[in-house]
Amino acid sequence: MIVVEEFKGISVTGHRVEIVERKGTGHPDFMCDALMEAISVALSREYQKTFGTILHHNIDKGLLAAGKTVIDFGGGKLIKPMELIIGDRATFMAGGKKIPVREIAINAAREWIRQNLRFVDPDVHVRYRTVLAPGSEELTDIFLRPGEVHGANDTSALIGYYPLSPTEEVVLGLERYLNSKVFKEKYPETGEDIKVMGLRTGDHLDLTVAMPLISAFVKSEDTYFRIKEIALQAIRKFLRRYRSFRDSTVNLNTLDQKGRGLGGIYLTLLGTSAEGADSGQVGRGNRVNGLISVNRPMGTEAAAVKNPVSHVGKIYNLLAHKTAEKICKQIDGIQEVYVLLLSRIGSPINEPHMATAQVLLRKGVRLKDVVPDVTAIIEKELSTISGFCDRLARGTYPVC
Repeated sequence: MIVVEEFKGISVTGHRVEIVERKGTGHPDFMCDALMEAISVALSREYQKTFGTILHHNIDKGLLAAGKTVIDFGGGKLIKPMELIIGDRATFMAGGKKIPVREIAINAAREWIRQNLRFVDPDVHVRYRTVLAPGSEELTDIFLRPGEVHGANDTSALIGYYPLSPTEEVVLGLERYLNSKVFKEKYPETGEDIKVMGLRTGDHLDLTVAMPLISAFVKSEDTYFRIKEIALQAIRKFLRRYRSFRDSTVNLNTLDQKGRGLGGIYLTLLGTSAEGADSGQVGRGNRVNGLISVNRPMGTEAAAVKNPVSHVGKIYNLLAHKTAEKICKQIDGIQEVYVLLLSRIGSPINEPHMATAQVLLRKGVRLKDVVPDVTAIIEKELSTISGFCDRLARGTYPVC
């Protein structure tokens, strides 16, 4: 069933207060989501190569347990490695053929670390523990049933929206800039464990940024605060490109306190707090559009690492956002849209129990003028869901 209705509230930009968070590449929660998703993509590739189809797997019970380091000005050492615990379900054998699930998972995790964390050696700084097991017979059987489209493996409700608000754009854009290749080449002293919290009050934007410095580059407390000030000026310069706010303030590493030496600065050995301070867990990071937006409705399903052909927690999460974007971009008169998708376990994923678009209309536009076009876009997205799932399996769309 498809229902199009008018959104009765106001745009998120009309709220006096808006709060948006982004956890960056080196944040333990982001790492967990991204590492496990890399494993899902690698397993999907192997399943397709060996069997011509993607078999049952859901590896969304991952945990990154923090290690332990001793840090000093100019360096430090790792005492206890981080531990990545890879858990939940996967298919280990089908058609008499074994799949080296453990090796595939660990190799995929190591490769993600090599590509994204400059100072973490995946062979030295991280230990790996797999606690994967075969899935239940009924859920595994979903993948053996005939038909191009699989049945939903759960009854779940997911939501997506578009467009991003100016606050969301700033928070997302700033973290991506601070973790970009360009920024890291210019400021190699900065780590990847970046968190950006945005608070908009009226037309004033207040940003709180956490970004560690790398101990090897910091020879003294004075050096730390000098580098920190340079980084803060770079952030302020970057923010000048955003014109939607009357004014803005930005604070960096607000726990810092001069005169306390190592106890008063945010210093890391490897660029992530997972080396010694914080653990990470799948599902505690960003939503699939890269943000944690407190003013927006959010589903409870974590998208990362769920299988891309039957698990609606992943498929509908991303599809709702992609559909909302197409509705807003392709249909005149729509200011903002929310797309809600509800599955029923066992039903084909291209036939949701309910698909709803809540549209915030521009002045002078009537609901009946947009209903046919909105419905047509939803129908098209559902009818081409197999191709969408194929792209999910290849890792085309980021999930965090």
